[in-house]
Amino acid sequence: MDELLSGALSRLDEAAKHVEVDSEVLEKLKYAKETLSVRLSVRMDDGSRRSFPAWRCRYDDTRGPTKGGIRFHPSSNVEEVTTLAFWMTFKCAVMNLPYGGGKGAVKVDPHSLSKSELERLSRAYVQAFAGMIGPDRDIPAPDVYTNSMIMGWMADEYSSIVRQPSPAVITGKPLPLGGSLGRDDATARGGYYLIKHLEEDLGLAGSAKRVVVQGYGNAGFHIARLLHADGYRIVGISDSRGAIVCEDGLDPQAVQAAKERGGSVTAYAGNGVRKVSDDELLGTGCEILVPAALEDQIHKGNAGLIKARIVLELANGPVTPDADRILEEAGTIVLPDILANAGGVTVSYFEWVQNRQGYYWNLGEIHERLRVIMETEGRRVWDMRSAKGITMRTAAYAHALERLSKAIAAHGTQPFFIG
Repeated sequence: MDELLSGALSRLDEAAKHVEVDSEVLEKLKYAKETLSVRLSVRMDDGSRRSFPAWRCRYDDTRGPTKGGIRFHPSSNVEEVTTLAFWMTFKCAVMNLPYGGGKGAVKVDPHSLSKSELERLSRAYVQAFAGMIGPDRDIPAPDVYTNSMIMGWMADEYSSIVRQPSPAVITGKPLPLGGSLGRDDATARGGYYLIKHLEEDLGLAGSAKRVVVQGYGNAGFHIARLLHADGYRIVGISDSRGAIVCEDGLDPQAVQAAKERGGSVTAYAGNGVRKVSDDELLGTGCEILVPAALEDQIHKGNAGLIKARIVLELANGPVTPDADRILEEAGTIVLPDILANAGGVTVSYFEWVQNRQGYYWNLGEIHERLRVIMETEGRRVWDMRSAKGITMRTAAYAHALERLSKAIAAHGTQPFFIG
């Protein structure tokens, strides 16, 4: 079994120690319901034809249609897709959304494609998986290196195939095509609401409130922007090309502008802002570390460098199980991905609801609905952590497992059939 997937399943086993759950529930949740692997054949601008491996996994749909993003990345593989779909299953259950978990990917470097080739690839994906996705079956969304325009192409292609407008088939679309207000910063905003709600519990009230952000894409930029505006001091930022630190604090908007000009946050270096290595960034003194890049960025080789008291996981799976143990021994509180970054899927759910009812909410309504859900579920996870003396990650999985267990058991388990 792939190490990423086995690590994810180990967290299911740990959670099962703390809640009453039938063995049949665990048996069902250890395996994906449905995975389809295809090769997408695309005509390139030079007239040649190339094929790209692609996947879609529907992990579990007990609680509703599956939900999860599509990523375009050169290192994607079926094990990664399956693991991400597993995480989505638990993320939706944590947030009490009427969804199961899904995920999709294409093994491709999207930066090597022209815009026309990217559109053809996006439409080819929907052509290949049209029988698997659908507003009542499986609802994709953007993920790594995909965006609202790509989602718009995909929704349009699906609508052409089924011969009727079907905006609810995909979320994360452009606003003029049925997208939702608030989707652009939803992942970061959910994490921000969680931090604000637990501020006193986490010992942040009145502290220095220094923040390091690892990964400066959409989620990384917006969490830096939101926390900075609330008085937090952003002392370190990194992207895939380098890292910078400044004890006096960084202006997230200015760093973003420099990145757009120079291709990296390191373009902001100078005048007291230092370029540092990735390990130096992790070792920067702060109260909150925000991993907002890819999976497995914090591992047993670098977890010991971390000085943060709190880790807010805005990326999916940024901390390995080995690193989890190191952080736990150090007394670091990890706010896990299936809770901390669930603002994205929650606002995607809002978009799906709005598409289906044909009535759209204003931005204030979106933010308020998101805040209430993040605070409600964040408090439940925190209270379970405190009551059982377990980590936030185990508490989040246990909280989700209780909901999944009840849904699976409602169809009947062995005690019912032999009782």
